[in-house]
Amino acid sequence: MKSWNSLMTLVLFVGICLAIGGFGAVFTSGPVCGWYPMIHKPSWNPPSWVFGPVWTFLYLMMGTAAWSPLFFGLNNPLAGLLDSLPLWAAILMTIIFFWRVSPVAGWLMVPYWLWVSFATALNFALWRKNL
Repeated sequence: MKSWNSLMTLVLFVGICLAIGGFGAVFTSGPVCGWYPMIHKPSWNPPSWVFGPVWTFLYLMMGTAAWSPLFFGLNNPLAGLLDSLPLWAAILMTIIFFWRVSPVAGWLMVPYWLWVSFATALNFALWRKNL
């Protein structure tokens, strides 16, 4: 039963990542056919057909590498914490770099960082209380 729940959780997370990627595709499908072929590209630009499979693969990997399989799947709060700390730092750095280009872009990342901050603090507390 536990392995079935773990599999269903994995399918859920992968599905969420693919759905988010699909949402992004709504904005790219038109320009990919109209605007993108007309712009000048560097010599190392891959053919258009490469992008779909690569992004699909990346979203599959993102869904599989989620925090939940470590914390819940392995019943290991320390592994979840060690996974969330670099994510927390990466989001903060992204906010800083985005902010330099566009303060709006930086602000758009703040709720994500706040949630990961809360989740990381909670993860830490759970780990400490269950040593």
